[in-house]
Amino acid sequence: MEIKRSGSQPSTKGSAEYFTGTVRIDPLFQVKDPARAAANSVTFEPGARTAWHTHPLGQTLIVTAGLGRAQRFGASIEEIRPGDVIWFPPGEKHWHGASPTTAMTHIAIQEQQGGKAVDWMEKVSDEQYSL
Repeated sequence: MEIKRSGSQPSTKGSAEYFTGTVRIDPLFQVKDPARAAANSVTFEPGARTAWHTHPLGQTLIVTAGLGRAQRFGASIEEIRPGDVIWFPPGEKHWHGASPTTAMTHIAIQEQQGGKAVDWMEKVSDEQYSL
């Protein structure tokens, strides 16, 4: 058994290469063979969001606080709230983040395939975010 004590793992700032705005990433658990899953608690300040991206084995988000947005490519933006569970199937191009006026925190769970859990793409433009 292993217990990761709250506060024992340092927070990191979301990279400007993959995120727009202020994003804090708090690790929850990382991949340990033979398992493939990892999870982070991610907090987006108002207006902050991911770039477009996909996951080779999909991704599950569990919204824990605030008000956010999520969108799969070619579909409308969806509002997401605490308690919502969002599933993005493998290979589905999508983004997620906070609303323009309210921060949002979610737990992001994804599995690695061949050592990779995400494929990053172009940033979500202000125009795309505002639709």
